[in-house]
Amino acid sequence: MISHTHLQQTDPDVAALIAEEDERQRSGLELIPSENHTSPAVLEALATTFSDKYAEGYPGRRYYTGNIVADKLETLVQERAKKLFGVPYANVQPYSGSPANLAVYSALCEPHDPIMGLNLLDGGHLTHGWKFSMTSKFWTSHPYHLKTDGSFDFDEIRALANEHKPKLIWCGGTAVPRAIPFARFAEIAEEVGAYLVADISHIAGLIVGGQHESPAPYAHVITTTTHKTLRGPRGALIMVTEKGLAKNPELGSKIDKAIIPGLQGGPHLNTIAAIGVALHEAELPTFSDYAARIVQNAKTLADALLKRGFTLISGGTDNHLLLLDLTPTGIGRGKFFHLALERIGLYANMNTVPGDTSSPFYPSGLRIGTPAATTRGMGANEMEMIADWIARVAEHIKNEQLPSDKEQRTAAINKFAQTLAADPFYETLRKEVEDMCVKFLIPALAENNTQFA
Repeated sequence: MISHTHLQQTDPDVAALIAEEDERQRSGLELIPSENHTSPAVLEALATTFSDKYAEGYPGRRYYTGNIVADKLETLVQERAKKLFGVPYANVQPYSGSPANLAVYSALCEPHDPIMGLNLLDGGHLTHGWKFSMTSKFWTSHPYHLKTDGSFDFDEIRALANEHKPKLIWCGGTAVPRAIPFARFAEIAEEVGAYLVADISHIAGLIVGGQHESPAPYAHVITTTTHKTLRGPRGALIMVTEKGLAKNPELGSKIDKAIIPGLQGGPHLNTIAAIGVALHEAELPTFSDYAARIVQNAKTLADALLKRGFTLISGGTDNHLLLLDLTPTGIGRGKFFHLALERIGLYANMNTVPGDTSSPFYPSGLRIGTPAATTRGMGANEMEMIADWIARVAEHIKNEQLPSDKEQRTAAINKFAQTLAADPFYETLRKEVEDMCVKFLIPALAENNTQFA
């Protein structure tokens, strides 16, 4: 268990909020696919004196003195990333996934170059060229889409690529429940001479755990966050593959320069240290078992929800996440679901679905995932219980519909939110959820590390 003795003495207000968050996590369940629980060792690495040191530049090429140890640390973490993902180059300095993706654009593209990525409403990421993102203001975005069955529309992707000749094509996303066919993306990228960049932020842990094909043989560049299924701190990696260096031997240098001086200043050495710990943990044989259990739990949960009458985009999952299509009961109901589930201690998130006729603020889907539940040691029995709670909530709110009049929607949601506190139905389920969750400890809140799944 992480000690907060000094914090409690110095700032009891912040200490109290940390304790409150500890209790929220302990008594509830994170089902948001992008969230997970780190090991106590990762959290310990974050809270070290590396947090105090500036290290602008790269190992052996720093702007400040006093970086002898920092050089050793960053080199160690680079080597671990290269070994784990089977690549010849890795930059471990990006502060997060969005800055990492922005650095790739900066390294590979000129302003206004055409780019392609999965449309946000179909499960893509903001930084893959969404119309309200700066990535579509600096570069010219031509998004592609999923079919309504959740599969990639490769006829559309090929047609768009041949029409617009993009400089860069993204593959990957935030709400894609099926395996990413990297080879098919590579074929199209090669046809038009584009760089193929695989954003594996959601599936990095599944890749190193042997549960998803690696993009290394197909993509030129790979980006990933280091939390989610990789179960590390909130940071990111940019990697160049052998194929990428064959296309452009200067890619590594270009990405280094895009990070600093292009976009960032001093790297967060404490985060890099924690990334190193997470990469070491991912090398252990137990991590492959963990990755397999993530996928098995997701498949079990998918089957349980299908059995209870829910509709899933693509009919199931190949990875860690599920996307519930709620449109059979009305459009825009994702907001109702995620508020109601939060009330009982199940934390999921509303999400658009392919072909959604509602808006991103009132989407028609619900995104759920199994990484955090699996870290806590949950299995098939708990997946059945989760599905049952979701089904009971669905039945309870079946008459809640989003008004067609946009001006009435906020009022309807606010009125619904007010009922959550007073309705005893939710408190009953909240107690059931807590009774299950407290049996499965948060790693950092356990008395020892033996609880780390």
